[in-house]
Amino acid sequence: MSSPVVTRFAPSPTGFLHIGGARTALFNWLYSRHTGGKMLLRIEDTDRERSTEPAIEAIKNGLTWLGLDWHGEAVSQYSRADRHREVVHDLLKAGKAYHCYCTPEELTEMREKAMAEGKPPRYDGRWRDRPASDAPDGVAPVVRFKAPQDGETVIEDQVQGTVTIPNKDLDDLIILRSDGNPTYNLSVVVDDHDMGVTHIIRGVDHLTNAARQAQIYISMGWDVPVMAHIPLIHGPDGAKLSKRHGALGVEAYRDMGYLPEAMRNYLARLSWSHGDDEIFSTEQAIEWFELDGIGKSAARFDFAKLENLNGHYMREASDARLVEALKEMLPHVDGGPEMLEALRQPGNEAKLMAAMPGLKERAKTLVELQHSSGFLFAPRPLALEDKAKALLDDGGREVMAKLLPELESVSDWAVEPLEAAVRAFAEANELKLGKVAQPLRAALTGSTQSPPIFDVLAVLGRDESLGRLRDQASA
Repeated sequence: MSSPVVTRFAPSPTGFLHIGGARTALFNWLYSRHTGGKMLLRIEDTDRERSTEPAIEAIKNGLTWLGLDWHGEAVSQYSRADRHREVVHDLLKAGKAYHCYCTPEELTEMREKAMAEGKPPRYDGRWRDRPASDAPDGVAPVVRFKAPQDGETVIEDQVQGTVTIPNKDLDDLIILRSDGNPTYNLSVVVDDHDMGVTHIIRGVDHLTNAARQAQIYISMGWDVPVMAHIPLIHGPDGAKLSKRHGALGVEAYRDMGYLPEAMRNYLARLSWSHGDDEIFSTEQAIEWFELDGIGKSAARFDFAKLENLNGHYMREASDARLVEALKEMLPHVDGGPEMLEALRQPGNEAKLMAAMPGLKERAKTLVELQHSSGFLFAPRPLALEDKAKALLDDGGREVMAKLLPELESVSDWAVEPLEAAVRAFAEANELKLGKVAQPLRAALTGSTQSPPIFDVLAVLGRDESLGRLRDQASA
């Protein structure tokens, strides 16, 4: 019986969880869920100068917002340095690693000579077989892995196919620095082995490390995990993803008003596909996700597609779900804390819920929803947008003054009676409905765009609606 699948997401905490890292985490999460396995989180914090606690928290918060959970506690790679040194000692003892006493000057000379000969700059192995008695005084050595020099190392990659690297092209990499700190390629192998990782799903930029790491696994007599190196994400113009394309922290997407379920769907479609399906639930993605569905070509990040997809998820979401998502976003955006405070006032959340069916049809992001629902809680007298003010100044106030008595006489303040009253007023005054509805919208919302105007009247309620109309009729 095969062992259960164990994947891992292993970011370096030198900044936020960027969109490429988020997709890598998602693929690991989906595959572990699909196979009934588990995903681990390892923080690769061996770069002590650049690794920060705020970055670690940002990564965890980003994963949590996306809805990607991990099994057990997050593991700090730095905390396992003693175990990494222990493996280096084992390799030395087995004759599969050695001390190298090259000075920085010798390494520079070596590099320059290779480049002058048109060869790649590589270590020439001069300490590979020298006895310890040759060691110079006062030089702290590094430890190098004794890589095989003949044959080739083959990676059967689940995405890239068979990758063959001639061993002569790989020099003896450093696995322990002269200050006693283990290096990345060694630490990664030890951690993945000790944590029982069966499948390594990561960016194709790590493919060059795969052969070196496979050699260390083999030297230790350990099974090499299944590897899948996924393509990079480019901008819509095909260039390397940059901030102008969307290379932002995951939390920036929360603050731009995207729903995590829409982000999961969108990220899943970057280099992975299931037939022609574009829109699918997370449950469907888990059911369908296989490594052979990942393509080799770089994915293209497109804000317009993400926004359209998010609009779909907004329209499909329950009103209660959108209210909760909005409340989650508000502390982090301009004007959000004020709106959050307004929502805490009695009756206001219910007012937002009542308006949501009309609001969500027009909004593609939660930020748009925030802006379009602001009129519900705006203080009187209402601040008017320029177009709304122009509309009221151009005869709209006179129309509102005439309409007021008709609305004041409506006893049942609901959509149908209100619509009947406004239509009757328009007909009696030989006005097209729009000539009444548009200034009415401007007076009630301060804007020329809103949910259906009779819904607005009903949601605002009798007292607030009539108060706003009186403000504008007498202005």
